[in-house]
Amino acid sequence: MKEDEIIISTIQFVKATLQGAEGGHDWFHIERVWKNAKAIARHENVNLFIVELAALLHDIADAKFHDGNENVGPETARNFLLQLEVEESTIQQVETIIRNISFKGGNFTAGFYSPELSVVQDADRLDALGAIGIARAFNYGGFKNRELYNPDIKPDLQMTKEAYKKTSSPTLNHFYEKLLLLKDRMNTTTGKQMAEQRHRFMEHYLETFYSEWEGKL
Repeated sequence: MKEDEIIISTIQFVKATLQGAEGGHDWFHIERVWKNAKAIARHENVNLFIVELAALLHDIADAKFHDGNENVGPETARNFLLQLEVEESTIQQVETIIRNISFKGGNFTAGFYSPELSVVQDADRLDALGAIGIARAFNYGGFKNRELYNPDIKPDLQMTKEAYKKTSSPTLNHFYEKLLLLKDRMNTTTGKQMAEQRHRFMEHYLETFYSEWEGKL
């Protein structure tokens, strides 16, 4: 099977698998990350086939929807790619990217690097920023029945990986515990440039939120 045929089959698989998924982690999230990844990859020396496969499969079984099991996603991707008879070296790279792509708390440092991971990770993080990032945060917060904001519950910037996975704090805390940290954690020059405007939008949003909360607007 040719590479373009594998990409088409992967798109079909992801669409079918994520039908009915939570709105911030559905096919449209995948599609946005895929597009971001291709845009960033144009300026990077990477294997585009691996970038596309990893972008398309990075959330095929997100751990947060599988009792925190971080093996389900990589294993699902591996099994699917094996069915398409994709080369083992390619499968290993895609699987490793999926295992290392997600944000795991402010104190967690990843132990794996590849140019392809850098691209896909930036593409995924971009979708957690800006207007769409805000929409996704509150959509997931509603899905988990979390408070919008509680002035008595302060953001925890010292969370371990396990504490980050289990947190149930108000959605607005998530801005400080993850979203506002992402701009300075982008890997690629293009990713950093794209993140700047989205980061500023979130800062303006928070200023407006607090003003409205206090009845000043």
